[in-house]
Formats: sequence, structure tokens, C-alpha cells
Amino acid sequence: MGNEVSYLAAMMEKFGWLIPLPLILLAGFVSHIALAQFYKRIAPKIERSHLSWDSALLSALLRPLKLFIWALTLTYALQILSARFDHLALIRFLTSFRAFAVIALLLWFTLRFIKHLEQDYVRGHRKKKKQYDKTTVRAVCHIARIAAFSIAILVYMQTRNINISAILTFGGASGITLGFAAKDLLSNFFGGFMLYLDRPFSIGDWIRSPDKEIEGTVEHIGFRVTRIRTFSKRPLYVPNGVFLNISIENPSRMSNRQITTRIGIRYEDAPKMSVIVADVEEMLRTHPEIDTNQYLMVRFDQFGPSSLNFLIYCFTKTTDWADYLLYQQDVYLKIVAIIEQHGAECAFPTTTLHVPEGIKLKQEPLPST
Repeated sequence: MGNEVSYLAAMMEKFGWLIPLPLILLAGFVSHIALAQFYKRIAPKIERSHLSWDSALLSALLRPLKLFIWALTLTYALQILSARFDHLALIRFLTSFRAFAVIALLLWFTLRFIKHLEQDYVRGHRKKKKQYDKTTVRAVCHIARIAAFSIAILVYMQTRNINISAILTFGGASGITLGFAAKDLLSNFFGGFMLYLDRPFSIGDWIRSPDKEIEGTVEHIGFRVTRIRTFSKRPLYVPNGVFLNISIENPSRMSNRQITTRIGIRYEDAPKMSVIVADVEEMLRTHPEIDTNQYLMVRFDQFGPSSLNFLIYCFTKTTDWADYLLYQQDVYLKIVAIIEQHGAECAFPTTTLHVPEGIKLKQEPLPST
């Protein structure tokens, strides 16, 4: 600090305070113009390179670098004026402010770089129609931002001659107390962290839990809560700590959808059961929307109270719910047609009353008119 004041005083004694001031302002102005011209020339070349990181770096660097130039220019110019009028307190303030401005601008550049890199990455994959994990991209960017903030705070504290080791020691001791006081908050935080690591679901997935009334489409995964849009279009906010203790089913990642049902025919159509079962299985194996690589089965398996039942077990190729229902409907209609084709009928609940031959019914005489 004393060396900087001595240097400024010697500079004024040699050149006078009016000479370095306009030179510093002129240097800042020229640097600003040169930076703008450089950006105009280099930006088109960077865009043609189709590299995401260099485009993001250039876009993130321009505005913080311009402010960096003027922060140095104005603080040094004001320090010359302050030294001329013996305002030592203002010189000390400007020195501290310059250190803070440099760290803040570096942090701003880092955050902008992370943001542009994320946007370019997502835009590039959407343009090429490539699959990417939104949850992982967002998690990595969140962690990078937290790391940037933490480093910036530690560097600034170091410039202020604050003992960082003592603060870290105090933080370790107080962390235990804080952990007991905010265990739910920490549980949600670590729950969110485990979601990012294990990735049982991603943004856009349809999930549900057999343990709790949770079902819908995942819209946002935060560090404390996850937002789920239910099928009634209502937002459901679930603390991340809940996911540590419940089972999650992710139908969005299913490979096929299952068709399983039982169909009954009348007992008098028992001789036709074998050909009906064979034809239904053949129909399923030739159906264009049934995945024959998966297990497929049509079996007579049950004597019902009023019907002979056969089991249908197969999988569709599609996982889309609306298409699945359409193909299931087509399968059911073809099964009904096969049953009718063989002269049989689908059974419905019936009751047969057997009357012994020895019982005679007494006929009541009709009333006379």
C-alpha cells in the first residue's frame, strides 16, 4: 500500500498530475475501441468453427472485459486526483474497490461462460436431434456455479487479509450444530445430490411412486425440491429428501407396454377352444405392432363359474400410451372376430337351475271372470 502511494507521488513529481491522467483515460478508451474491433473481426470466424466452447468463451468475455478496462482506468485516474489533493483514505478505498471489482468481474465472466456453454450445448444437440441428459447438464452447471461463487469469496477474503484457515476451522465446528438444526434442509440437499448422481429420472420423465401419491411429469429438479406436473395439470412440489426413502417407478423408460387379459368362452364351446387359442396366438405373432422378441403366450388356463378362460400375454412395440390403447383395441377386436369365426361366443355370467324329476309343479286355476 505504501509503495503504491510512493509510486504515485514520484510520478506526479516527475511528470505533473495533469500528464498521466489523460494518458490513462486515453489508454482505456483506445483499449475499449480495440476490443470492440477485435470482437467484430473474430466473432464471424468463431461462429463458422462450430465449436461450442470457443463461441461461449468469446460471448462471455466481451462485456466483463470492457468493464474490467474501465474499472482499472477510472480507479487509477481517481487515485491520481486523490493523491494530488492528499486524500489518502480515498486512495485506500479505490485500491480495495479495484480488487473487489476485478474479482466480481472474473466471477461474472465465469458465470456467463457456464451459461453460454450450457445454452450452446443444448442448442447444438437439439439442432442435430441428438439425445442428451437434461438433468446431468443442469447438475454440472449448478455445481460449477457454486464452485465459482465459493472460490470468488475465498479469494476476496484473502485480499482483505482475513484468516481463511480460522474461518474453515470455525465452519467445521459450527457445521455439526448447523446439521442438527437444519437436518431436513440438509436431507433435501443430499437427496437432490443423490438424484443427480443416481439419475432415477430426468426432466420430462413420467414417474410415480407405489409408496406415496406421487405421479406426473418431472419439470424441474432443484437442490431442495422437485417440481412434478400431475396429470390434472397441477404442480406438485416434493422435497428431495422424500426420494431417499420411497420407491420410484419410471414408466418413461419402459421398453414395451404389456397387454395381459383373460377372455372367456361358453362351456358348450369347449371343443373349439384349442383352435381358437391357436388362431389368437398366430394373429398376435403376425400383428405388426406386437413385439415378438418379447415373451408371448396364449393359454387356456382357467375353468370359470360360467366360462372357459384363456390368458393373453404379450407386449407392444410402442411405449406411447395413446398408441398402446389403439393397438390393444385392435387386438381385442380381432380376438372377438376369431371367436365368432369359429361359431363360438364370449361368455357372460349365467345361472343354470336343475330341477329334480320327482318334483311336480302344481298349477293354480285361473280366476273366473
